[in-house]
Order: sequence, then structure tokens, then C-alpha cells
Amino acid sequence: MTSLTERAEQHANGDQPQAPTVPAYTAPPAGEPLPVFDFEDNPEYPMPDLVPVHVAWLRVRHDVRSVAKKDQHKEKNRDTGREFVKYNFRGIEAALNAFGPATLRHGVNIFAVDMTTSYRDTTSSRNSKMREATIVTTWQIMGPMGDSLPLLKSAGESLDSGDKGTAKAQSLALRALLFNTGMIPTGDPEPEAAHVERGEEQVRSATDYRDEIVNPKTSPGRLEQISYELKAARMLHIKVQNENGDEETLDALGMRHYNERTAARQPGTGATS
Repeated sequence: MTSLTERAEQHANGDQPQAPTVPAYTAPPAGEPLPVFDFEDNPEYPMPDLVPVHVAWLRVRHDVRSVAKKDQHKEKNRDTGREFVKYNFRGIEAALNAFGPATLRHGVNIFAVDMTTSYRDTTSSRNSKMREATIVTTWQIMGPMGDSLPLLKSAGESLDSGDKGTAKAQSLALRALLFNTGMIPTGDPEPEAAHVERGEEQVRSATDYRDEIVNPKTSPGRLEQISYELKAARMLHIKVQNENGDEETLDALGMRHYNERTAARQPGTGATS
């Protein structure tokens, strides 16, 4: 293989250097890691096959067979303080580790050519101030011959309390592009493998509602909500045995207790609010 120094001497002498011989493409066995390029021992970069971009991208997909969800999102139990794994995911590092060597091998470049951003202030579940960043990025995938696939778009969204929200959203947009365009499986079980029968929504009994209405700890606000629930379930007219042993409709029972508890909260009634 002609070195860069030899090529420079050939140009200086007016000689035309011979084009390097392009080795035939051989896909690695499935599951076998790609070789690491050692640029110190190979001063001339490996030349990819000069094929159209759609063929080069297919070869990238052929090399990146699957990327499992090995990254773990951990949280601490508020009671015990112990960490637990809440869910597994495929992060941006997993995407770059998989696609980086494959795109180098096949001469594929990926460029962000346009980006639309939006931001809004919000809070977390613990009432911490956060900033939400949403980014829609337009990408150009260029092959070894200089041709490109049609422009593609992907979106990323992040929440951050500092100044890393934009970078996080950009990384998520790139991850979405690589995994979605590459159609890379996760190795997870098929969603159709599990089947759950949908059950009918259970309707509370009139006795359950009676017990909650007469409970002195039930607030007037909850009594109002119970009235809406009984109306939706068409149970207002049902008679139950009240706390005095008499029959009374749920509608009348609820209204009586509501009036008694709201009256007890009014000034001048002799009751504490």
C-alpha cells in the first residue's frame, strides 16, 4: 500500500499514483464484535467500498444486529434508602458504540443539518424547578460516494435542573435516529407473548357508599364527589339503612351529612372548624 509520503513524491515527479485496491466486503459473523481500527499501525485510513448510500446503510444495519437494553435507571427507595432498578434502557453510548465502528467501516457520515428547539419551565414530581427542552433535528445520512438518503427528522426531549437540557435532548434525538432508522431490535420478549384479559370495572355497592358517607372523617368535598359517582352509576335512589337504623336513599343520606358538616364549619355554630 502506498504511503502518504510516497504519494507526495509521485505528485512532485508528475507520476500518477495507482488507486488503492479496495478489499471485498465481508460481513462479520453475527454477535462478533467489530475490530478496533488502529490508525497508528495503518496511517492510511481503510477505504470503504464505493457503493450507493442505501447499500452502505444496509451494510451498517447488517453489522449492527441488535442492541440490548443493558443500561439501568436506578432510583432510591424513600423508606429504606436502597437503590433499585426501575427499568432498563438503551442509552446514547450504546447507540454510538454500535453504530460508530459500523459507519466508519462502510464510509457513512451522519450530519445534523437543521435543528428546531423549544423550552418551557416546569417542576418535577418533588416540586423542584426544571426546564424542559424539546429538539427536532433534521439529519443527512451521506454514503461513501457522496450521495445522501432523503433528509430525516427525529425529536428529543429532556428535563434538567441545570444547563444540560439541550445536550440531553440532542443526544436523545440522535439515539432515536440511529435505532429507528437502523430498525435495531432489543432482544426483548414480543409484546404479543403476554396476554391479559381486560376485566370489567368493579362497581361499589350501596353499602360501601353508605359506610363512607356516615364516616365522620369523610370530608364535605368527598361527599360532593360521592354524589357525582352515585349519579353516574344511577344509584342515588337506592335505599340503605342509615346510622339511626332507618331506611334512607343514598341521595338524601349524602345531602344530610353534607349539610351537617358544612354547617359545623360556619362561624357562630359552636363547632370548631
